[in-house]
Amino acid sequence: MGCGLIGRKRAAALPPGTVTVCCDVDPGRATQLAVTCKATPLTDWREAVRRDDVDAVFAATTHDLLAEIAAEAAAAGKHVLVEKPGARKASELDAVAEAATRTGALVRVGFNHRFHRALLKAHEIFESGALGPMMYVRGRYGHGGRVGYEKEWRAVPAVSGGGELIDQGAHLIDLSRWFLGDFTRVRGAAPTFFWDMPVEDNGFLLLETAAGQVAFLHAGWTEWKNLFSLEIAGRVGKLEINGLGGSYGTERITWYKMSPEMGPPETLAWEYPMADHSWEAENAAFFEDIRLKRQPDPGIADAQAALRIIEQVYREERA
Repeated sequence: MGCGLIGRKRAAALPPGTVTVCCDVDPGRATQLAVTCKATPLTDWREAVRRDDVDAVFAATTHDLLAEIAAEAAAAGKHVLVEKPGARKASELDAVAEAATRTGALVRVGFNHRFHRALLKAHEIFESGALGPMMYVRGRYGHGGRVGYEKEWRAVPAVSGGGELIDQGAHLIDLSRWFLGDFTRVRGAAPTFFWDMPVEDNGFLLLETAAGQVAFLHAGWTEWKNLFSLEIAGRVGKLEINGLGGSYGTERITWYKMSPEMGPPETLAWEYPMADHSWEAENAAFFEDIRLKRQPDPGIADAQAALRIIEQVYREERA
């Protein structure tokens, strides 16, 4: 559902012949993608999710429709991959969870950054225990928008649910939870520095776990040069990931290994100059969820955890 930029990326990352229906409120976009996929174009998403030739639904729409589509699809017994953030508010996903529990539908949330090669390598090293006890995550993510950005749907609170925090900030929160776990203390700021819009163009977060580990995160629509940087620090080693491919620069991970004598660390680095394969890898994981009948990770609870953090910052900003 949704044949815009992300919907087209999802479709392109699926095996040939997989797509049976392409649905978009814009009939031209639906038809254009349907021709490419040799599928049926539709403009009514409710009709699309109920069709007998649809087994799984990919929801790639504006934020205001994500949870509604996912809930309807799950209620019809269809498995769902819903794009991040999954909803405008955590509570919107309650109906999705209820429907999935009732019908056995599996719901994966599209935090595709977990599937970038550098981040997969980082998590492999982290899971090996080689970093020692975790200390902190420090992340920066952003771009500069484009002419007319303040007039797009992301600048409409009723449609987007918020600004940069719920957009790229949601990825940073999800990645931080992937390495540190749940956060019990949330502090943040959501100012608008540049764009003339009723949502924030920058989001700053200071998150703490019950064990005192910290995530210090900044997402911004005022970077001008696209940026992605994530550092994961343990007591005996640190990982630094830069770039996401394309305009964000070559994906690179550097592992700094502390020596017993301290001083300059042993350094290992990997670069991934090839095309981004995160969409294909995430789609494959979704199909494995279905084949194995396993609960997706990340799933509904992960999206709700990220959204609750974002909502807390918004509430405190408006108080």
